Amino acid sequence: MNFQVNLVEDEQNLGEVIKAYMEKEGWKVKHFTNGKEAYDNIENPPHLWVLDIMLPGMDGYQLLKAIKRHEDTPVIFISARDKDLDRVLGLELGSDDYLAKPFLPEELVIRAKKLLQRVYPQDEQEAEKIELNGYTIDLHGRTVFDGNNLVDLTTKEMDLIILLTSNLGNALSREDIIEYVWGDDYYGSERAVDDVVRRVRKKLPRIHVETLYGYGYRVLSS
Repeated sequence: MNFQVNLVEDEQNLGEVIKAYMEKEGWKVKHFTNGKEAYDNIENPPHLWVLDIMLPGMDGYQLLKAIKRHEDTPVIFISARDKDLDRVLGLELGSDDYLAKPFLPEELVIRAKKLLQRVYPQDEQEAEKIELNGYTIDLHGRTVFDGNNLVDLTTKEMDLIILLTSNLGNALSREDIIEYVWGDDYYGSERAVDDVVRRVRKKLPRIHVETLYGYGYRVLSS
């Protein structure tokens, strides 16, 4: 499964480091630097929230309560405060794990991976494969096979084909594609989308990526 993680950490540098480590796992990460900004995105729940406790605007406790009122999404708390008190309060409010600062980003990734595997069982993940025109697209393993041959795709190419085939037949705007493949903080040209589409068409010629002129792209079922 291509997991979506919402990270709420007001220390910009630490947040960027955590985001980079999680993206190495193939996860999509949205980084929020204050509680209010994160609260405004509760209507679009991720697979996992990672929350700092001390946040400007709305602290982690308040945000956790709001998240749990909306949906039972798993949450990992991180904090530099009294770890015993924060751990107890966090668990009482519904957090699933707790990690005290300072910590190694690798440890957070390991804890997040174990939590995701527990909440989203492996058998469900393995079922997320798409068979399309002789290709097998493994959404969890992030691989594409042409018969028994692995197709060599870059990270961006893999992101694009996962997005398009997961929305088979649906039109996706260039803005939609940019947000998923490059993230919210991308400020480059939309031509980057066209370039990745061109490469995917060359590597996966039997997948019909249709151009919707002036809008975006979609993949048809045949």
